[in-house]
Amino acid sequence: MPIADRIRPEIADLEPYTPILPLDVLAARLGIPIGQLVKLDANENPYGPSPKTTQALANLATIDGPLGRLSMAIYPDPNQSRLREALSGYVGQHAERILCGAGADELIDLVLRLFISPGDAVIDCPPTFGMYSFDTGVNGGRLISVPRHADFSLDIPAIEAAAEASQAKVLFLTSPNNPTGNLTPPNEIARLLRLPLLVVVDEAYIEFTDPSASVSGWVERHENLAVLRTFSKWAGLAGMRLGYGVFPDWMIAQLWKIKQPYNLSLGAETVAIAALDDLAYLRANVARIVAERARLLERLGEIAFLTPHPSQSNFILCRVVGRDARELKLALERVGVLVRYYNTPLLRDYIRISVGTPAQTDAVIAALQGTGDRG
Repeated sequence: MPIADRIRPEIADLEPYTPILPLDVLAARLGIPIGQLVKLDANENPYGPSPKTTQALANLATIDGPLGRLSMAIYPDPNQSRLREALSGYVGQHAERILCGAGADELIDLVLRLFISPGDAVIDCPPTFGMYSFDTGVNGGRLISVPRHADFSLDIPAIEAAAEASQAKVLFLTSPNNPTGNLTPPNEIARLLRLPLLVVVDEAYIEFTDPSASVSGWVERHENLAVLRTFSKWAGLAGMRLGYGVFPDWMIAQLWKIKQPYNLSLGAETVAIAALDDLAYLRANVARIVAERARLLERLGEIAFLTPHPSQSNFILCRVVGRDARELKLALERVGVLVRYYNTPLLRDYIRISVGTPAQTDAVIAALQGTGDRG
């Protein structure tokens, strides 16, 4: 038997996740200088990280800390103790309930590894974040998709019926949801917490909406609730891969068993701690993004072939009317404006545009207007 035939069949049949390419690769492919690209395809923070984070990172190579430059030659803290203590104050939970990961993506995978045996069911609610279905496949799970209503709200009775019929172990919810931008109402989460499964609420974009919409404070009262967060969006640290989760006591004890010991680099932990020490700066940038979101929504509403959906996040999903959404995405790309297109049945007629700076808003609107009526 060829050795290739011995890999897990569910991996052989798995559809790969399609990531966003970095700026230098895109610039080379398009023949456009990096400085002329308007990157609005991955929900990154256009204002970047706090100056304190860049200084903290620079200090690692000089004399900062008792080990000086040798700090980079020593394995980092496997428990991320200083970071978890800092996060405790930020999220309002005991450090013992917090686990850190290389992005929230790692924690999604860890949760599924903890619960899923081959063939076990996992529920998601498309359109939503693609890593839930991807990691379900990687872990040999069986994905049960319960589509959202036309307004992208959850179909609660259908989720309940699917949970009972499939005996699902895990349900993923996102609030605000990516790519639709709408919040999951807390009363709906409370209802779904009555189901006999783990409810994972992904709050990657929670900083861009009303803080009272977070359910991270519920974890101590619900043994079947886990909440995920990230530094990628609000803190401008997508390139450092920093995520964390708040988990019930019984569950986090099991997660520590399977977490890779040195999953966060020293650099990642250092900049995260520095970010939490500069909240005023970062929150001011979040406020700028929220203000620009309102202006972008208004300007997109002036484009005849777009129907933008109101958003509580740092992006706006737009339905493309009367023309091909993929071709529109490519037309924008040719002039250096990068937006997200999903080649999936539920989103084939949509593009998603990240909220950028005012200048980036002006650029994307001009590019959309410049496409005219061409498909």
